[in-house]
Amino acid sequence: MASYHLDVKSVQRSAGRSATAAIAYRTAERIECQREGRVHDYRAKAGVEASFIVAPEDAPVWAQDRQALWNAAEARETRVNSVTAREWELALPHELDGAGRRELAHAFARELVARYRVAADVAIHAPHREGDQRNWHAHVLTTTRELTAEGLTDKTRQLDAKQTRGAEVTHMRERWAEMQNRALERAGHEERVDHRSLQAQRKAALERGDERTADNLDRAPEVKLGPVVSSIERREERAAEREGREYVPLTERGAQVHEARAARSLLAELGRVRDALREQVRERAQAARETYSHAREEGADRVSAGLAALRAAAQRQGIGQEQGRGREVERESIEDRLARLRERGPERAHGAGAGSIEEGLARLRERGTGQGEERTAEATREAARQLGPGHGLEDTRERLQRILEQESQRAHEGIRERLNEALGRAKPVERERPGHGEAHEREKEALRHGQRARGQGHGWGL
Repeated sequence: MASYHLDVKSVQRSAGRSATAAIAYRTAERIECQREGRVHDYRAKAGVEASFIVAPEDAPVWAQDRQALWNAAEARETRVNSVTAREWELALPHELDGAGRRELAHAFARELVARYRVAADVAIHAPHREGDQRNWHAHVLTTTRELTAEGLTDKTRQLDAKQTRGAEVTHMRERWAEMQNRALERAGHEERVDHRSLQAQRKAALERGDERTADNLDRAPEVKLGPVVSSIERREERAAEREGREYVPLTERGAQVHEARAARSLLAELGRVRDALREQVRERAQAARETYSHAREEGADRVSAGLAALRAAAQRQGIGQEQGRGREVERESIEDRLARLRERGPERAHGAGAGSIEEGLARLRERGTGQGEERTAEATREAARQLGPGHGLEDTRERLQRILEQESQRAHEGIRERLNEALGRAKPVERERPGHGEAHEREKEALRHGQRARGQGHGWGL
């Protein structure tokens, strides 16, 4: 899926950096720095897909000359700790083609130029041959002063002052997300990015009733691996793929990230199982309601209509069982993955997401499968109390099995209760007719007999 990244950095002399060296490296060009009397030659560097300069309409002609532009930026600053350039580091959607990536980077540069009246020098980089092949990104270096017909003039203080810098960067982060999503939509991709924090995204998901997304976002940010650890883990992952063995991270941080991702994937699959159970209950209840209403309209009494409704629900259950064979395989896969997490050791697993698994299972239990959720939640809380404290990842597999069985049993009971409620609300027919009272009693006795038979396992599969 598309990944969001925008980072703003400063090129500062006090850190031993210069704008001329920075732009020479990012564009893989030869730049002579007049202030330092040095030549920065990176023409042998590979991986630069494109580079270009975007400047205000009234900018001087020399602003399109990379060497002239950044020598002017260096010459304009006189302090030993001056910031001579600002870098905007962007992740480009790998779903786009080369033209789409270039246009997106160009649009962001135009946005910076229009808002701050600076010059923007863009370099688009391809993924490293040994790295993640989705890692298309761009480096946008901007001047720290406005560029007018007279040259570089006033400082862009809104990006320097503490009172305004945070708000400006937040605004540009939001604009970058909007621009990426528009580009992805135009290209026909469903993937989207979000610049907000995980907490803000989860809150929004809960407000719109998207429980599955909220569950997936209820997590801590991933540990940052860094370039060295990432390279080590990528090489090991490729080696495991070539040798046909399971990938086992080599570093501690790599193990934490790998197992945290496995835990999130597992919770997502549990959410899909829960949603499938909910859908099955809805379909069976709908089939029972429609059959009962149709039978009553055709003149059937309440007992006959109720039995027909039960048969319809049972038939729907049979269809669900046929469709659910794939879900049984999926459930076995979930259990196998839980077992593998458990085998890796409780201490390491706990540090890499065991708590999130426990919390996710608790949320799934609390929500139930539809109507009667309060009763479902109370029953599962009582089961958790009986388990007692201290149960972590060791008993997760057994608890998952019990949760799925309880969900299925409660689904059956929920349909019976809703059907009985519907029967109770139905109006008696010709209550004043002679002998009606006796017939009504016979109907009730037949219905009770049918319920007892179903309780003994001879009903309609409910």
